[in-house]
Amino acid sequence: MTIPAHSTALVTGASAGIGAIYADRLAKRGHDLILVARDAARLTALAERLRAETGRKIDILPADLTDPAHLALVAQVIADAPNLGILVNNAGMALTGTLTTSPEAEVARLIALNVTAPSLLARAAAIRLSAAGAGAIINLSSVLALIPESFDATYSATKAFILNLSQGLAQELASSGVQVQAVLPGATRTEIWERSGKDIDSFPSEMVMAVDDLVDAALVGLDRGETVTIPPLADLADWETMQTARLALGPQLSKRDVAARYAAAATA
Repeated sequence: MTIPAHSTALVTGASAGIGAIYADRLAKRGHDLILVARDAARLTALAERLRAETGRKIDILPADLTDPAHLALVAQVIADAPNLGILVNNAGMALTGTLTTSPEAEVARLIALNVTAPSLLARAAAIRLSAAGAGAIINLSSVLALIPESFDATYSATKAFILNLSQGLAQELASSGVQVQAVLPGATRTEIWERSGKDIDSFPSEMVMAVDDLVDAALVGLDRGETVTIPPLADLADWETMQTARLALGPQLSKRDVAARYAAAATA
């Protein structure tokens, strides 16, 4: 699998945080950029800085990915942009409360941004890049995909969706030349905390990663061809053990007969 040198990368949620650092690092790797976010002023400032620092072609595309018309426009750009080689599916949000305490409209917006948008953009990129036989789709998930009991259930569920989407899509595109990577950050110092009314400083400092370190580690994982990259995880064997156990369940999960432990209870 190869990522074409000097290809164009489209980054969502690019105005700040993880997306802005991806934009910086990819431009410095020699990629042109299409930066997508709602905040046009921030996008403009970032684009001007990166043009001056790297000499790369940097375009901005202000868009609200919860708006179906805006989402369709970004998907069309993915389909048509010259020399597209990378999609970074980064845009996301968290609830101000929980599933039961947040307004219904906020929950719907969360699902639109964290699930619907990355799915449709990944679809557009998969079609485009597989036809070209090269490229990468980077999806930002979260370690909460693995520990949903630790945070709001809805946010964690959206990130589990992204992990499953990435693993399944990687299998689907395995012979296409397209690399799919899910990145699972732990607590990372970005604006998502403040926007959702949460205090990142309430975490012990040793639990919170700097956003620059997070993205730099994720790009090392991309270079190594990892499908799942978990920058805080010290021992890769822990992840591999979990994956082995999960895959071993496969042959046991779909059978004609009810498991004896349920059949016995039914006849008792």
